[in-house]
Amino acid sequence: MKTILTFIFVFCVIVIVHELGHFLFAKWSGILVREFSIGMGPKLFAHRGKDGTTYTLRLLPIGGYVRMAGVGEEEVEITPGQPVSLELNDQQVVTRINTSHKVQLPNSVPIEVIKFDLEEELYLTGYINGDENQETRYSVDHDASIIESDGTEVRIAPKDVQFQSAKLYKRFLTNFAGPLFNFILTFVIFTIVIFAQGGLTEPDASSVIGGVAEGGIADEAGVKPGDRIIEIEGEKITTFEEIVSSVEANKDKKIEVVVEREGQKKTLSMTPKSEELEDGSSSVRIGIQSGSKFTELSFAGKVQAAVAKTIASATVLIVAVKDLIFGFSLNKLGGPVMIFQISSQVANEGFITILNFMAMLSINLGIMNLLPIPALDGGKLVLNIVEGIRRKPLSPESEGKITIVGFAFIMILMVLVTWNDIMRFFFR
Repeated sequence: MKTILTFIFVFCVIVIVHELGHFLFAKWSGILVREFSIGMGPKLFAHRGKDGTTYTLRLLPIGGYVRMAGVGEEEVEITPGQPVSLELNDQQVVTRINTSHKVQLPNSVPIEVIKFDLEEELYLTGYINGDENQETRYSVDHDASIIESDGTEVRIAPKDVQFQSAKLYKRFLTNFAGPLFNFILTFVIFTIVIFAQGGLTEPDASSVIGGVAEGGIADEAGVKPGDRIIEIEGEKITTFEEIVSSVEANKDKKIEVVVEREGQKKTLSMTPKSEELEDGSSSVRIGIQSGSKFTELSFAGKVQAAVAKTIASATVLIVAVKDLIFGFSLNKLGGPVMIFQISSQVANEGFITILNFMAMLSINLGIMNLLPIPALDGGKLVLNIVEGIRRKPLSPESEGKITIVGFAFIMILMVLVTWNDIMRFFFR
């Protein structure tokens, strides 16, 4: 249960913050956000704000989404021949259109739809009570709402408030805002962690051992946390990096390691072995990790440290993406199964560890979303740039085809990554 709650907490926060970025910049750009949802699946609660956005809480706690007018394929809300009910104002203009059997509008007009336009001319024509002798045309208010089949009430989406009606730079910033907010979230989390700790905890570059893997080569040889390795095979050691280099140079050889423990020197014997990593590569390890050191910082120093840590984390991930592109392997990727697996590890290590995990996952989501793949934010940004160069947007048909190809690629990759995660975590 702790793992499940950790997974839901981490995943929901980073996705909702991502969507919040799109939401706020869409509002600023004059784009109608028809729905802002927390969770997916069946609706549990809905509130329609004065800003025209319907805020919903849905059953499945796996993130959320922002529904912007004119983005993607909108669901067909009305079809000719469909029975609906209309709520009219004093001027006999439609203010609400009910397509749901779950909601009843008192004093509404039942009508069988003949034709309609809710984007440009804003009208709806139909037969009152299904009587073909009573064909009536109604004007539809610009800010009218429509009650969808599941009972969710959202604004209609006239052309002037749709995504494509906003200026290019505003659409660009709206697309970029999701990853941007993930970067901001990472910075905020690192700031909270550093302030909570009173300073910065960093890896210790010295040769002091911070941890020893139970049952590993070093553990069996007698190495203890807190030991300082001062010599390997007669060579003096002062840094952890020198330990790594020396161990790799003596793969499959029995070596003598001199450690300093509580002021006394001890000579231990071990044989470094090569082990296969999850991405298919191999590494020589003896089952130790470096120690850590704590540095007290001023207020400004803590903020600067959070900035530096955010930049360093982004740099590491960018290098990882480059390595992925030039040496692709499914083992270098991870999906929900991997996130759940890591959640099970960090769930028992305290709230600070969970926050650090969330920060890394957030910046990971931000950077991966900026990849120039159609259907991702990076792909949309590329289309914005192309539009700026061409001075006109791609046709809706061309953009739709590109998006479908990108979406199909992501779905196929997601299935492969998830299957690979299941196989390596549960069947190896």
